Amino acid sequence: MTDSAPSRPALTPAGTGAILGVAAYVLWGVLPLYLKLLQHVPAGQVVAHRILWSVLMLVVVVVLFGRVRTILAAVTKRTLLMLTASAFLIAVNWLVYIWAVQNAHVLDASLGYFINPLVNVALGVAVLGERVRRIQWVAIALAAAGVLVMALSNGSSIWISLVLALSFGTYGLIRKVVAIDALGGLLIETILLAPFALGLLLVAHGGGEGAFGREMATDLLLVVAGAVTAAPLLLFAGAARRMPYAALGLLQYIAPTLQFLIAIFVFGEHLRPHDLAAFALIWVGLAVYASDSIRASRAAARENLALEPATRPI
Repeated sequence: MTDSAPSRPALTPAGTGAILGVAAYVLWGVLPLYLKLLQHVPAGQVVAHRILWSVLMLVVVVVLFGRVRTILAAVTKRTLLMLTASAFLIAVNWLVYIWAVQNAHVLDASLGYFINPLVNVALGVAVLGERVRRIQWVAIALAAAGVLVMALSNGSSIWISLVLALSFGTYGLIRKVVAIDALGGLLIETILLAPFALGLLLVAHGGGEGAFGREMATDLLLVVAGAVTAAPLLLFAGAARRMPYAALGLLQYIAPTLQFLIAIFVFGEHLRPHDLAAFALIWVGLAVYASDSIRASRAAARENLALEPATRPI
């Protein structure tokens, strides 16, 4: 008689969500490296190509996996209205972010995504009724102080950080509550944006300013924009539906940290004194929030372990 190998426990939805979230944020963290290669293409055209190539790729995926009927069945008036709002928000986010990378504001963009986890917390409390402990409010206050420092010392660029944080935070909230899966939601969003993207490119090409079709390297980079866009968004949407929204904010430290390092060590952007003060306040706020969340998670795990024997059947 041989002992069978112990089976590995299946991942919980929250565990799967964490894996998806980490993958999404790593991809977003290194995105400036890709966008810098398209420095010579106007930001609006890059966004338009991201949309159109994403539509093409997503349609192929949906057909191959036989998801057409399922997605169509999920589309109601309320779902369509919510996805229209989320499509607008993600388009704004893309445009501002690409412009920031092309104009040497990657540090400001990373600041926006450092703020975003705490925006998620605030939205989770205000809209979803998620509970936040007092110490976590302290973390939010520290981050708000960091934003205030940046606004008072360099108000001309703080808009980049705020627009990125608020647009993506609200986008994630909508995608969490809308009654459609990650793939279907992203497909509908890009379809809604496609006519505007196509119109922009037609006008650009009609005026002789279109970037596509001039050199093969640029064309290939623009075509790849579909996968570069869709992959992390699908991962993020899947994560948002599987784990608490406030907890999802913890994972977002990954992307702005990578962006911050790329801005300084690859692109050579300078960290000014007021930037350092603002980042320091936000980092302390994030550290406070993260440590409190870890402590609470461990306490909950110990409580569940203590209760487990009493709940076992005799």
